[in-house]
Amino acid sequence: MPFYELLCISRSQIGAANIRDLFKNSALSIIDRGGVVRGISHFGISVLPHRIKRHQEYHERGRYWLMHFDCNPVVLNDLTKSLNLDPRVLRHNIVKMDSSLKTYQYTHRSSAAID
Repeated sequence: MPFYELLCISRSQIGAANIRDLFKNSALSIIDRGGVVRGISHFGISVLPHRIKRHQEYHERGRYWLMHFDCNPVVLNDLTKSLNLDPRVLRHNIVKMDSSLKTYQYTHRSSAAID
């Protein structure tokens, strides 16, 4: 199964119980069909780069969260459809990663090392 990363921006006005329900529903839609969720990270509320109109409302702030998971492409299509229809979700993007076993390390280069 391929390894994917989901970056999602949800409405900032929803409460903690509602955001947990969104995490749970997204994860269960993958797990129930044989996929594996590797992790969920919540980055909190942040100002959006530009105003977004979604579900007949304008939004200037959003909750950013990230989920890593393994699943087959059929499950991925169902997840995309459910996120498109969910009124709590403003935007989402799913990226296929290299492999589930590879460890991703992000290193910061100092300004002295840049030519």
